[in-house]
Amino acid sequence: MTIDYIAPGSSLGVLGGGQLGRMFAQAAQEAGYQVHVLEPDAHAPAAQVTATHLRAAYDDTDALHALARAAAAVTLEFENVPASALEWLDAHVQLAPHAPAVAVCQDRAAEKALFTRLGVPCAPHAVIACEQDARDPRQASLLPGILKTARMGYDGKGQVGVRTLAELAEAWNALGGVTCVLEQRLVLRLELSVVLARGRDGRIVHYPPQQNLHRGGILFASFAPGAELDEATVCRAIDAAHAIAQGLEYVGVLCVEFFVLGDGSLVANEMAPRPHNSGHHTIDSCDQSQFDLQVRALVGAPLIEPRQHSAAVMLNLLGELWFDAGGRLREPDWQAVLALPGAHLHLYGKREPRPGRKMGHLTFTAQQADEARARALRACAALGLAPF
Repeated sequence: MTIDYIAPGSSLGVLGGGQLGRMFAQAAQEAGYQVHVLEPDAHAPAAQVTATHLRAAYDDTDALHALARAAAAVTLEFENVPASALEWLDAHVQLAPHAPAVAVCQDRAAEKALFTRLGVPCAPHAVIACEQDARDPRQASLLPGILKTARMGYDGKGQVGVRTLAELAEAWNALGGVTCVLEQRLVLRLELSVVLARGRDGRIVHYPPQQNLHRGGILFASFAPGAELDEATVCRAIDAAHAIAQGLEYVGVLCVEFFVLGDGSLVANEMAPRPHNSGHHTIDSCDQSQFDLQVRALVGAPLIEPRQHSAAVMLNLLGELWFDAGGRLREPDWQAVLALPGAHLHLYGKREPRPGRKMGHLTFTAQQADEARARALRACAALGLAPF
């Protein structure tokens, strides 16, 4: 198959101006590309580092035309872009990932259907599309469970725990009566993710899976390597992630999140059609970051298996850190953090800290995993974060 290669000096486009768009733009610029960002927020992180900012809604017709004229290829930094915008771009410019693949990732019901079709284990579940579904006695077999909106949920949003059929009906109404997925609550031992990249020629490369720790539904830390990840689990997760990328005929960077259950079995949780928070450590711990791979897949450059040269622990920095115990705004003690060996601080340029808002991340690299972990724990103590 002949793949058109877009050489450095060309312009690339990105839909979305958040931190993922910012880090993509920085990787693209290092590789010699100009970047155009389409984003409605004037102060968005990606808009701060790109020369061209199309400030408009993602489905603004004039802005989409301008992006297609300016960019040789376009990617996205978050999945909840209007389908109409993705479909239009897919027809007029080289888009990666393609609109049909993103459509699956936008919808938990479609995602679960894909996993089932490909033979990738996932949690027992049912689609709740109407009140009759919510009150169907057959749903009792999935209780206790978690009711999740099929679309637009992230970082723990759009989810409600339910124990009875009465609670299920109440939760469905509380979530707006939209299509939801009811998942059986499973006994989890740990969480992990696989970040990979697939090119237009079908070649797939991946990073070693990282073990993840969530707090309040938001990723708190990622460990690469993960102390509790055995070789058999790692191989199963990589094989499943590759199968999903092939099944979607995916192009670009894809993250698949998995649960390891109490009995050691592995189930797929969800996927993201873009670089992922859990892969941020690759900027500092690998010879190619996930954003470098995003650029390569987009422009048709060869995908080479990335090499992790350092053990790493990545900590998310949320808006709470910018407030003292009395709720007064203050700057975190970066000097104490940066005095630690192997510290890599990444702040996203967001102007207003808010609880739960991702303001940056902090990665510690070391020769050994226990060294990186110890330094990350010292950073937690300096920042007032609960240890892990």
